[in-house]
Amino acid sequence: MKSQRRSALTLPVMLLLAPTLGGQEPPAAQEDPVVVSSKSFGESYFLAELFAQVLESRGIAVERRPGLGTTSIAFPALRSNAIDVYPEYTGTALLVILGDSLTPQMRADPRATFTHVSRELARRFGVRWLPPLGFQNGFAIAVRRETAARFGLRTLSDLARSADSLVGGLTADFRGRPDGLPGLARQYGLELRDVRPLAPAIKYAAIAEGAVDVIDGYATDGLMARYDLVTLEDDRHFFPPYEAAALLSPRMAALRPDVVAALTLLSGQLDETTMREYNRRIEVDREPIAAVAAAALRDLGLAGQDVSGEGALARDPGGEPAGMLGYLWSRRTETGRLAVRHLELVVLAMLAAVLVAVPLGLALERIRHSAEWIVGALGMVQTIPSIALLAFMIPILGVGVVPALVALWLYALYPIARNTYTGVRDADPDAVEACEAMGATAAQRLLWVRLPLAAPVILAGVRTSTVITVGAATLAAFIGAGGLGEPIVAGLALADSRLVLSGAIPAAVLAITVDQVLALVERWVTPLHLRASDASV
Repeated sequence: MKSQRRSALTLPVMLLLAPTLGGQEPPAAQEDPVVVSSKSFGESYFLAELFAQVLESRGIAVERRPGLGTTSIAFPALRSNAIDVYPEYTGTALLVILGDSLTPQMRADPRATFTHVSRELARRFGVRWLPPLGFQNGFAIAVRRETAARFGLRTLSDLARSADSLVGGLTADFRGRPDGLPGLARQYGLELRDVRPLAPAIKYAAIAEGAVDVIDGYATDGLMARYDLVTLEDDRHFFPPYEAAALLSPRMAALRPDVVAALTLLSGQLDETTMREYNRRIEVDREPIAAVAAAALRDLGLAGQDVSGEGALARDPGGEPAGMLGYLWSRRTETGRLAVRHLELVVLAMLAAVLVAVPLGLALERIRHSAEWIVGALGMVQTIPSIALLAFMIPILGVGVVPALVALWLYALYPIARNTYTGVRDADPDAVEACEAMGATAAQRLLWVRLPLAAPVILAGVRTSTVITVGAATLAAFIGAGGLGEPIVAGLALADSRLVLSGAIPAAVLAITVDQVLALVERWVTPLHLRASDASV
C-alpha cells in the first residue's frame, strides 16, 4: 500500500472498507512488493512483464497492475507512488508529460532528448529514468497497401494532400496528444475527412475491413505485419525520438537501490528488430505474454526462476484449446480468481452505498422541498464518464482497489436513494393515515408503515444499482483493481477477441445471476397483500 492513499479521508465508504483493505500504511519498507504497471497496449504489457520477471529473478517481490490506460493515468499514478515502475517513451515524456518543445538538437540526437526528460522529470516530479532499453518505438501512420497504391502515398506529406478523401481510425491518446493528430495538423496541414475514435487493437480490424483508411500505430507493432499495412515516412521529421526505458516513482528512486540495479540489467539489451519479433509472437502468434517475457530473459542471459503466469498476463494456459468453450474452460482457474475479486468490489461498494443511500432517502422524505435537488445532484454523478472519474481520483487515492470502490460507491448511490425516497413518499396514503389516526408519531409512521411498504421499491433500486455496478466494475481494471475487466482490457489491447469474451461472458453471467438472486429477495420482502395483488394481475 502507498502512503499517498490519504488516511484523512472521511468518506463513509472508506470507513466501511478500512478493515478489508488493510487501512493506510506507513511508507513502504524494504520488503514491500514493487508495483509494476503498464499502459494498455501490447508492447507496454510485455515490457512490464519483463520488468516483473527480472525483479522476481533477483528475489524481489512484485505486484502486477497492468493496463492503466494512457499516459494521463499511468504517470499521475507513478508520481504519487501509487505504482512504482512502468515502461515509458522519451518522446511521450517530452511532449505529453513535460509539455516541452522538440529542439533541433533533440530531433537529431536521441541522447539529447533522454538527457532533457531525465533531468526535468527528476527536477519537477522526483521520478527517475533508467538508461534506455535500446530501442525506439515511435508513432507510425499506416494505410492499407491498396490505399497507398490508389492515392500514391509514401510520406505523410502525400497523405496530407489526399487526406480530405480518407477516414482516420485513431486512438483517443493520439487524437489529443501534441505529438499526435493536433501536431500533424500543424506540421503537415493534415485534415482527414473524418476521424473515428478507436481502441488500440480495434483499429487494426477496422482498417483491415475497410471501415477506416488511416490508423496510428507504433514502429515495432507486430500487428503491422499481420495486416500487411504500409507505414508512411515522416518526411518532415515531426515525431521526436521515442526511446523506451523504465520510469521509477520517487519512492523507488529514493529507497530501493536493489530495484534500480535489477532493472538496469535490461538497459541497452533490446533493439527494434528484437522487439518487433517479441510483439509478433504476442500479437500475431498469440503466445502468452509471461512465456514470451521468460523467453526474452533467457535470450538475454538474465533468466532466473520460472514464471507460470500467476498474477502475470497469461493467455491460453496449457496450449491452444479448440473453440471458445474450450478456451473458457482452459482459463477457468484464472476466471474464477478474477470473478471473486469482481464480486468483492461489487459487494463492498453496494454495502457502502446502501448504508448511505437508504438513510439519505428516508431523511429526504422529511424535507421534500429540497429532496429533488439533492437526488438530482446524485444523478449528475452518473453523467460523468466512469473512466474520467477514475482518472480524476488517481492523484488523490492512487490506483487499485480504493479508487475503484469509491467510484463504484458514487455510481451506486443514485438508484438506491431515488427509490428509497420515492417509496416512502408514495407509501399507501390510507395505511399512513390509519396509523396517524392511532396516534403514531411521524417517526413511528415511517418505521412501522412507510418503510415496510416501500421495501419492494427500495430493493428494486438496490437491484438496479447492483446490476449497473457489476458492469461498471469491469472498468476497475483500468486502474489496477483487477476483476473481470482485466482480460477485457488486455484483449482489446492485444486484438484478442477470445480474451475479451473470457471476461465479458462471465461478467454478463454474474450480472444476470445477481439480478435473479435480488429478484427473489425483492419478492420475499414484499408484503403479502401486495404480493397477492401482483399475482392476480
